[in-house]
Order: sequence, then structure tokens, then C-alpha cells
Amino acid sequence: MRVAEILAASEAMERALALLEGGDVVAIPTETVYGLAADATNGVGVARIFEVKGRPRFNPLIAHVADLAMAERIALFDPASKRLAQTFW
Repeated sequence: MRVAEILAASEAMERALALLEGGDVVAIPTETVYGLAADATNGVGVARIFEVKGRPRFNPLIAHVADLAMAERIALFDPASKRLAQTFW
């Protein structure tokens, strides 16, 4: 796994975007820990997260999305799930 240290915020965002678009994994800070991130629509990036973490394939990853339309691009919703998402999103 390649590791890159980037100091300036604007450079970091540009570099992270380029890495994600290329199917690479980036580390991102949250309130409590650093997490690994990849583009959920990029199979290579998703596979790399499983590989880097040594995570079994049966243990699903979380995908962060902005809205229902974005979620529907990466997941299938049965009618009941879609109604819940429309009601509570």
C-alpha cells in the first residue's frame, strides 16, 4: 500500500479526489477515528478496502450518500425500504 503525506488542505483535497477517481483508498478523519474511504461506485476501490483491512467479503461496507437518488445508484430498494427512505430521508 502506498502512503502519501499531504500538508496543504487544498492540495490534500485535489490529491484525495485524484486517488479516489483512480480506484485508490484514502484515509479520512471523523470525530473519533480515521477511516478508510473509496468511491463506492468503483469496484477496484471497494475491493482495495477489503484487501487493506483484511475484511471478509461477507462483512459489508458502509456507503455514505447525500440523498435517496444517490443511494439508488448503488443499492436496490424493495418497496417497503423505499417508502421508509422517502419518509425519513
